[in-house]
Amino acid sequence: MANILDYLDWRGDLTFAQSPFQAVDNLILSCLSYIHFGGIVEAEGEEGVPLPLADALFSASGEEKERVRSPLDGELLRKAAKSRRFRDARLYRYVNRLNLQEEKQFAAVAFQLGDGSLYIAYRGTDNTLVGWKEDFNMSFLPSVPAQQEALAYLQEIGRRFPGSRLRAGGHSKGGNLAVYAASCAEPALQDRLLAVYNNDGPGFCCGLPGGAGHARAARRIQTFVPQSSVVGMLMEHDEAYTVIKSSGAGLLQHDPYSWEVMGPDFLRLEAVTEGSRLVDRTLKDWLSQLSPEERKQFADTLYQILTATGAVRLKDLSAGWLKNSLAMLHAAGNLKKESKEQLARVFTLLLSSAGRTMLRSLPEGPF
Repeated sequence: MANILDYLDWRGDLTFAQSPFQAVDNLILSCLSYIHFGGIVEAEGEEGVPLPLADALFSASGEEKERVRSPLDGELLRKAAKSRRFRDARLYRYVNRLNLQEEKQFAAVAFQLGDGSLYIAYRGTDNTLVGWKEDFNMSFLPSVPAQQEALAYLQEIGRRFPGSRLRAGGHSKGGNLAVYAASCAEPALQDRLLAVYNNDGPGFCCGLPGGAGHARAARRIQTFVPQSSVVGMLMEHDEAYTVIKSSGAGLLQHDPYSWEVMGPDFLRLEAVTEGSRLVDRTLKDWLSQLSPEERKQFADTLYQILTATGAVRLKDLSAGWLKNSLAMLHAAGNLKKESKEQLARVFTLLLSSAGRTMLRSLPEGPF
């Protein structure tokens, strides 16, 4: 099935003057934000890096595997750099900040497009354990460090390019960061935003951010989820969402390369699947039974067990899986009694929520 790579084959010869910015363009730029542009695009500098030069430097670095989360990101960069649609784009202000003590994972890059507008692309969760820990923290904190960084980054780009029209977006956590930054920005900056794109990103645990600012930003927010979305249905949203047909199965639909494209747009559906709604109800029921402190204790305990292996990235856990499994078992065994009981209670509540959701979904009356 056709995806964003095919879109570049079909539509890459059309400039933005010939065909205005589309939602599919947003997903392409969101995916490019997953590339590690360190040493290619700097955090400072006024000139920016042309996309074809960024592609050439990326290919010449000899570090392609280390710079991407998926080989498809590298292929996407090459196709975009060769296309008339994106070859005039320039990259600015690449930042990548990982802080284990603050439990922060944040990265972003700004694309100045051929029509003069800027797209601020926030990276989603990478393959670091601290990145996943920050995601868990979003279930009990009103804001996390990456969200605050996202707001500061939007404000900086707004100052650096005072006359430019802006868009912001991202995939997964990156979509959440875009919504947070747009909602908390000052009104003058919000007025410069043409659109905010949330591509299967989670919502918020403690009410919507920004208060009246979120209401101002809401009309600019466009949310996209695949038909079996899990991540994009998490926590609190108030915006409508568009359902995209995905060629993936289950959780694999979170992969943006599985989202199907037809001509200039996504292949859209009427609604998410019943399976997606069941998972959404299960997780919301489960979280409603846990206080913010219990969610924090669960996340901290699980993180403590995983990091006992010495792993920094998810792939480190699978490398030497036997040694890591023993380290995690040892760490779990050394937990305090209260922590063990709390961990068991959380998993019991999850199973209980799943059972209740399944029962509620059964048809009424005789079979």
